[in-house]
Amino acid sequence: MTLRTPAELADALPYLLGYRPEDSIVLVALHDRERRGRFGGRARLGIPAHAEDWPSVSDQLAQGLVKGSERRGARPESMVAYLCQEPGSGESGRDVMERLRPLAQLLRTACGRLEVPVIEALCISDGRFWSYTCPGQGCCPAEGTPMGLPGTSVLAAAATYAGLQVRGSLKDLTARLVPWETGDALGQEVALDTASMALVPRILEDDSRAEVAEEALALARRIRDRLADAPPVSGTRPADLRDDGLLENDEAATLILGLQDRTTRDRAAQWMEGDEAGPALRLWRALARRCVGPYREHAAAPLTLAGWVAWSMGDELEAREALAMALGADPDYLFARLLHQACNEGLDPESVRRCLRAERTDHGSTQAERSTDSGAPLPAGDPTCASLAPDTRPSTPAARRRRRTRPNANGGSRPGRRGPGTVSARGRHPAHDASQVGDGQG
Repeated sequence: MTLRTPAELADALPYLLGYRPEDSIVLVALHDRERRGRFGGRARLGIPAHAEDWPSVSDQLAQGLVKGSERRGARPESMVAYLCQEPGSGESGRDVMERLRPLAQLLRTACGRLEVPVIEALCISDGRFWSYTCPGQGCCPAEGTPMGLPGTSVLAAAATYAGLQVRGSLKDLTARLVPWETGDALGQEVALDTASMALVPRILEDDSRAEVAEEALALARRIRDRLADAPPVSGTRPADLRDDGLLENDEAATLILGLQDRTTRDRAAQWMEGDEAGPALRLWRALARRCVGPYREHAAAPLTLAGWVAWSMGDELEAREALAMALGADPDYLFARLLHQACNEGLDPESVRRCLRAERTDHGSTQAERSTDSGAPLPAGDPTCASLAPDTRPSTPAARRRRRTRPNANGGSRPGRRGPGTVSARGRHPAHDASQVGDGQG
């Protein structure tokens, strides 16, 4: 299908991303094939609240998309830029467009410095769109052009026929993974405190780590099978509520803390295909929602597992968002960084599946625990397996770094609320780094 007008480009954005972006900067690469621009990689970031951050964000986004495209051997010839934001209190869509005009210009100049011109820059707000490249000679209405009703365009029909889905907004997608903020969160926090005192000392002791891992994996299998046997319900929200009702607070606490051990996490990551994958993904989502209060940092493990299983099942959109949220919970979480980079680079998840299958076979035959973050030998000849073996540290959030202090009511500071990681740090921070902005939604 050929898109010729700004209206068609505006209508295409949800189908290019797989969701309706909110409060977002989006760049889409175009490649010149036989003098016809073809859509390439996409990159998305939230719009910074402070205008002084706009120049650096514009440079980061443009460089990330161009370099990501170059790594795959296809430098873009041009770009399309989108700014999506709903009006604030007392604002109109036109006010949003004018307020974001400097950001649009920064994006155009950032791409121009890389010799990749922005051929169209659109602002979408309040059900209307404006073009920043319009020469302003009366061709575009000052109040903006109304967007068409969702799902009624020719592009929507073609996307539906091709099997492409738009899954609501990004907020709807991430809502399945964010911690509870309801009254139930207090009970879960108490359960986490109780489990922390019992499990953390055992996780950090070499003599008892394997025993904790077996207990946590056995519990995870039981709950995974419990979720698999539950009757289906329609709608994502009712389905998540059903799963929450099948998981007790103490069970969730035990699993959240147990997954802080890399051996446990890596063996759980083997539930990535077949009949195990769907229920496992539901379990990791449910655990991420239970990482409440001072335990939010512990969500890195279940979020990484959710991202990995989603990627393994072919859902790159949820995979990217879950892995990005894992890095938000703990930027030093190496497994999430490696998977996030691999997913954004467009690599085939089969290479990681192959490593985990080998680990599963090896454990079944020798009962030898080997972590993907350990120095133990992994399958020979596979560079992906080699990249998953950089260090040997036990994994709890504060075993990587101390909790930040938080201000108290008197303006001083006090230690953060103690969770399972508030023990003395051992080991080092990983030196590896993975770009969070690439040829995809960063």
